[in-house]
Amino acid sequence: MKILVVSPKNKTVYNFRGDLIKDMIAAGHEVYVTGPNRDFYDEVMALGVKEFFEISLVKDNTNPFGDVQYLKRLTACMKALSPDLVFSYTVKPVIYGSLAASKAGVGRIYGMITGLGRAYSAAGKKAMLVRAVTKRLYKPALKKCSKVIFQNPDDARQLVKMGCLCEKKIERVNGSGVNMERFKRTPLPAETVFLMVSRIIREKGVIEYCEAAKEVKASYPSARFVLLGAFDSAIGGLSPEDIREYTDSGIVEIPGEEKDPVRFYGDSTVFVLPSYYREGLPRTILEAMSCGRPVITTDWTGCRETVEDGVNGYLIPVKDPGALADRMTRLIEDRALLEKMGDASYRICKERFDVDIVNRRMREILGY
Repeated sequence: MKILVVSPKNKTVYNFRGDLIKDMIAAGHEVYVTGPNRDFYDEVMALGVKEFFEISLVKDNTNPFGDVQYLKRLTACMKALSPDLVFSYTVKPVIYGSLAASKAGVGRIYGMITGLGRAYSAAGKKAMLVRAVTKRLYKPALKKCSKVIFQNPDDARQLVKMGCLCEKKIERVNGSGVNMERFKRTPLPAETVFLMVSRIIREKGVIEYCEAAKEVKASYPSARFVLLGAFDSAIGGLSPEDIREYTDSGIVEIPGEEKDPVRFYGDSTVFVLPSYYREGLPRTILEAMSCGRPVITTDWTGCRETVEDGVNGYLIPVKDPGALADRMTRLIEDRALLEKMGDASYRICKERFDVDIVNRRMREILGY
C-alpha cells in the first residue's frame, strides 16, 4: 500500500511521526512525505521514506492565494502518485490535504488534529478572522475524512459543537507518543533545575515562567531556570528584548534551540509548561515524563491530560505565575515528594504514552 503523509514542517516528520512512519514501513508499506522545503531532508529520508515531495506552505499565511496554490500542488501530487491512504496533521495539511485527496480520488483519508492552535486561544480581530475562516474550511475538509484523530477530548467537542464534524468520525490517541528508549529515565540531579522546552511565544506561558522564576529565585538563589527553544517570528512570538530583564539578570537561561534535548531533561529536576496555547497533547511533557521528571503545567486543553494533580506533578490556573512559583517552591523544599512524583511520571508514561502503545492504536485507526 502507498501511504502519503502530508506534513507542515519537515522537522515534525522525523521528530513527531518518525516512529509511526517506521512502523508503517515495517508493516510492508511504501511511505511518501510532503513538506514545505528541504530542511532536514536527510533525516526524513533516513526513516526509510520512498520519496519526498517539496510543496511550499506558509504556515501562518492569511493570504488565500497562497493556500489555493498549496491545494493545487497537493492535488497534482496526489493525482500523479495515486496513494491508497493519505494521512495529514496540523491545521492546513488536514484541511487542504483532505480536500486534495478527495479531488484526487483517494479512498482512505485521515486527518489528525494536533491542537487547534493560537487562533483558538488568542484574542483580537486577526484571531477571530482566522477562527471564522478555519471553521468554514474544516467543515468540507473533515467531511472528506474517513476518520479524524484527536489528541484530547476538548478539541473534538469544540469542532462537533461548531458543526464541523460528526461524532462517529472521531478517534482518540494519547498524543504522538514518546520513544522511551530514546528518552530514558535518569536519576534526578542534586541541583534544582527547572526546565521549560518550547517555542518562545507568549501563549506557551513564557512570561509566566519568567515571572515565577524571578519570584522563586529571590528566596532560592541557587535554583536554576532553563528555557530551551527558539525565538519565533510567528504571531505571538516574543523577541529577546521582551524577556531581556530575566535573561540579563541571570534569572532565566536560554541555551537556544536544541535538535536533541535529551541531555537537558537529564540535567533537570522538574519540567514546567505553563501553556495556554491550544495544545493537542504536548510532546515535551511526555518526553519529561519518560525521563522520570515531575511536571507542572496548566489545567488547560491538552496539558491536563498528562498530569494527575498531586500525583506526578501539579495543574495550575493559566496566566498565574504566583501559583506556578508556589508549586515550584513546594518541590524545592520537599525532595521526597519530588522523587515520588518523578516515579509517578515515569509509570504513567509507560502505561499510557509509550510510542509503541500509541502506534498500535494508530494502526487500528488507519488500518494499515
